[in-house]
Amino acid sequence: MAIIKVIIPAYNEADSIGLVVKAIPKLVDEIIVVSNNSTDNTEINAKEAGATVLSEPHKGYGYACLKGMQHIANQPTKPDIIVFLDGDYSDYPEELTKIVSPITNDNIDFVIGARVKNLRESGSMTSPQIFGNWLATSLMALFFKSTFTDLGPFRAIKYAKLLELDMEDKTYGWTVEMQLKALKRDFSYTEVPVNYRNRIGVSKVSGTIKGAIFAGAKILGWIFKYSIKK
Repeated sequence: MAIIKVIIPAYNEADSIGLVVKAIPKLVDEIIVVSNNSTDNTEINAKEAGATVLSEPHKGYGYACLKGMQHIANQPTKPDIIVFLDGDYSDYPEELTKIVSPITNDNIDFVIGARVKNLRESGSMTSPQIFGNWLATSLMALFFKSTFTDLGPFRAIKYAKLLELDMEDKTYGWTVEMQLKALKRDFSYTEVPVNYRNRIGVSKVSGTIKGAIFAGAKILGWIFKYSIKK
């Protein structure tokens, strides 16, 4: 039986984090919620739901993910698979079994939960998000012959492969960095269509003009960096 650990970055997700943690299938060995400088009851609610709670004072999605990885690195027993998902309840945590299945059954290295149009709740992705996903994945297809269609946050990867990626982005570029580095290293990968709903609360990225601009710039920056990197 594969050892699976889940990392959930969370910034002020008090209203949703308990729902997320409780909906994760029991086959998961540890759920790690990384409170990214939250000022509400995110940490309390995550603990009450049964998660391991870490605190990362530096704001940034990548900072939170790296904190979760550091926690795992310090444990004596290492997992086989790491799953990432958001703490806003936009993903369907119960679909984790679909996300990890290509790894456990087909030995795939890396799996993205693709938020396909017919499974998305109306309004769950903003127009800038939809356009940004299309642009980023189109550029990856152009430069790297990639078949990715989404930069979805709900994803699973073999732990050993994740370490090989030497992840470094601290903020908005985390997801695209992972995909680009996986492409560069010729990891096997696939996408699994997943359901997606309107999040609880306001997005810290797509919900603000500043967040959307910075995220877009970071994503494009990583793509162009890797398009010229040998």
